[in-house]
Amino acid sequence: MARPPAKAERVPWMSDGSIEAEAETLFGLWQKEHGEVPEPPVPVDEMIELQLKLRYEMDDLQKRFGHADVLGAIWFKEQLIRVDRSLDPVEHPRLLGRYRFTLAHEIGHWQLHRKVFLRDETQMSLTDASDAPAFVCRSTDQAREEVQANMFAAFLLMPRDLVRRAWISWRGTDEVVCALDLVAPTSGSPVKDAAMQRFSKPFAEQFHVSAEAMSYRLEALGLLTRDRSLFG
Repeated sequence: MARPPAKAERVPWMSDGSIEAEAETLFGLWQKEHGEVPEPPVPVDEMIELQLKLRYEMDDLQKRFGHADVLGAIWFKEQLIRVDRSLDPVEHPRLLGRYRFTLAHEIGHWQLHRKVFLRDETQMSLTDASDAPAFVCRSTDQAREEVQANMFAAFLLMPRDLVRRAWISWRGTDEVVCALDLVAPTSGSPVKDAAMQRFSKPFAEQFHVSAEAMSYRLEALGLLTRDRSLFG
């Protein structure tokens, strides 16, 4: 039986390093023009307006697009970002991390993808509507452009140098923490993500990101590990 043709990707492949470099470049430009960010959080909302000259606003995107998992959308030509009202940090303070991640995600689309879409106007809309956004970002979407924008958001909200400086300030050392020490030694079960996230939560709060996002970032930076062999 013949396999169905693979779905065509809307954006080119990019390495993790290239995406991080894009995020670090933007963060560096912000600091050059507006002063060093000596401690978290990274001011992504100010970056949108002051650095990128974009507008952003809250909207009922779930109603607009008819999906319950829509978090944000971006209109390249209009230079406009909209975030769904369900993430309003004033109404829902516990969702501040998700709100900021969504803003950073849309910045990722702007930095990584707008040239591709502005070059080829046939890709500018997902629908026939003249006011359709270039991207409608849903929490369940795993398309290449969404994965790239998520990675960009993590790199922008948690720049490696800022994370390391804050980690040393928080822990008093740059030594790696083994997640095996975060669970009861008698459990006999693999280290749970929940344990790593509980450990990461106080640090995540400094960056105004979720504990889940921070635990992944700390692992990637070699500050938090599940590998006991690293300790000899």
